[in-house]
Amino acid sequence: MPLSVEQAKSFASVLSEALPYIQKFTGKTVVVKYGGNAMTEVALKTSFAADIVMMKLVGINPIVVHGGGPQIGDLLKKLNIESQFHKGMRVTDGQTMDVVEMVLGGIVNKEIVNLIHQAGGSAIGITGKDGRLILAKKMRVRDDAPEVQASEIVDIGHVGEVVSIDTRVLDTLIASDFIPVIAPIGVDEKGQSYNINADLVAGKIAEVTKAEKLMLLTNVPGLQNKEGQVMTGLTTEQIKDFIADGTISGGMLPKIRCALEAVQGGVLASHIVDGRVAHAVLLEIFSDTGVGTLITSGEIE
Repeated sequence: MPLSVEQAKSFASVLSEALPYIQKFTGKTVVVKYGGNAMTEVALKTSFAADIVMMKLVGINPIVVHGGGPQIGDLLKKLNIESQFHKGMRVTDGQTMDVVEMVLGGIVNKEIVNLIHQAGGSAIGITGKDGRLILAKKMRVRDDAPEVQASEIVDIGHVGEVVSIDTRVLDTLIASDFIPVIAPIGVDEKGQSYNINADLVAGKIAEVTKAEKLMLLTNVPGLQNKEGQVMTGLTTEQIKDFIADGTISGGMLPKIRCALEAVQGGVLASHIVDGRVAHAVLLEIFSDTGVGTLITSGEIE
């Protein structure tokens, strides 16, 4: 059945709105951190994969970094391994690290690769151990709880932070027209594996690849002010002010700091994107309004 006149006008309007963005971002790198509801709901998983393939087809080079906390928790529960957290981070002993590698580097990573293939793209899944992509070190957490007499360094096991990124494996994949799908597992100089926060990995990869954009999918509409309204078009200076006055706090704070550091490190723009919206990635890149919060240095047009 042919489109009605109104449907045709709407379709043409969408394409014309997207055209200048496609022209602007052709040949550029966009790093997307994939997590939250977008990773667990079937319809959202399918739409995410389609978005990534569409980006590649119009000449953008997407790099996907994924999390997998709920999937790790589910398998730990099935194996009767108790999950413990300290300041929101999973305490990761040797046994838990084995499960983390199995889930992130295997089950979740290959599911995303398969979704992209089903959508018509070509992807290769890797961890930070492949090609020594992510050199890591143990994260030391300082505990300043009121009941502690003095600050203490807490060992939370195989939880790491990024020391450096070696982009050679990414360069090879992108040059061969593959979409890299990265599990956030790093390795230190001695070969010890570490579980690293996916937002942090995505931010560092965006910095070293000189990405045009960093997109962090989350389970909220975006950064909200104290009245609950979503804010966008923010500069790094405004973000610092919102952190200082308490507008940004709690669980959103680490994600915002990651986005902020990426922009300060040379990424043109960071986006906090509502991953609960179908095709959120395309809507944020190729439309005037978007579906989240845009953060820039203030020097972008």
